[in-house]
Amino acid sequence: MLIVLHHAATVKDIERINKTIAKCGLKPVAIPGAERTAIGVIGNQGWIDDSPFRENRAVLEIIHVTKPYKLVSRDFHPQDSVVKLEGKVTVGGKSPLLMIAGPCAIESYGQILTTAKFLKKCGVPVLRAGAYKPRTSPHSFQGMREEGIRLLNKVRKETGILVVTEVMSPEQVDLVAEHVDILQIGARNMQNYDLLNEVGRTKKPVILKRGLSGTVEEWLASAEYILLAGNPNVILCERGIRTFETATRNTSDLSVIPLVKSISHLPVIFDPSHATGKRKLVLPMALASVVAGTDGIMIEVHPDPENALSDGAQSLHFREFENLQKQVALLADFAKKKLKA
Repeated sequence: MLIVLHHAATVKDIERINKTIAKCGLKPVAIPGAERTAIGVIGNQGWIDDSPFRENRAVLEIIHVTKPYKLVSRDFHPQDSVVKLEGKVTVGGKSPLLMIAGPCAIESYGQILTTAKFLKKCGVPVLRAGAYKPRTSPHSFQGMREEGIRLLNKVRKETGILVVTEVMSPEQVDLVAEHVDILQIGARNMQNYDLLNEVGRTKKPVILKRGLSGTVEEWLASAEYILLAGNPNVILCERGIRTFETATRNTSDLSVIPLVKSISHLPVIFDPSHATGKRKLVLPMALASVVAGTDGIMIEVHPDPENALSDGAQSLHFREFENLQKQVALLADFAKKKLKA
């Protein structure tokens, strides 16, 4: 439920309403906004009797929110959320299109340092690289794990680039959060609720990937766990879903970008590398996501894709990434301009 107050509502009015909410065994959440003052009510399992609130003269309107997610919805937060990553780097709202790039997995200090320096030269603010690699086959490369985190942190300090890596279990969160700027929840862990609660406790920016078969409602409900734990810095990432089609690694669902942005205030980015699994498809799908309204793009790039230990077939060579970056920049600039009649 959302309680919208008159602009003339006083601090005492808000305190009285909060006490009434608490007496009902529910939790009040302040909803900031330039156009209205509102209080969200969460913790209910069903319909809330709103009569105690309607009697308050400070209440302008009461909106019952029936979705399984509330804090991530535009009902509770009408304005776009802008997630601050570090310094002047932000994503969401009117922020510039965010580019995140790097190899699927950390393989060595030399590999990750070479990639970081290249991306830094290209003006890319965020390096992605996996230390823990959840793979379908136990015989596949599982990542360098704690040693990979150490190398990533070393490169981060040496180059000044921001880094994001996946965390797979609640027990890993403190260690990873100490050495990276952004935490990533992979597709296979979208509904790992203990993990979602734990990253919510850190307040670090979190990239939440859509599950392989996750519906939009399930995806947003997973984001709700993180916000409810106290962390509003969530970035949603569409990375393709599993369907009957086998011609591509996954099926790109670009329609969810404008759909989710219409019902949620959280930033939405796109990962064309995992969405297609094919190097030649990464550029056109990245461009398509710009038209669809993405807030950012996550690209896999590797100094030697043919010999990569993980996902080489979908990783771009450095020269291919430079071409993609130029074309994305041109399209993003064009998309901002209005066509003259």
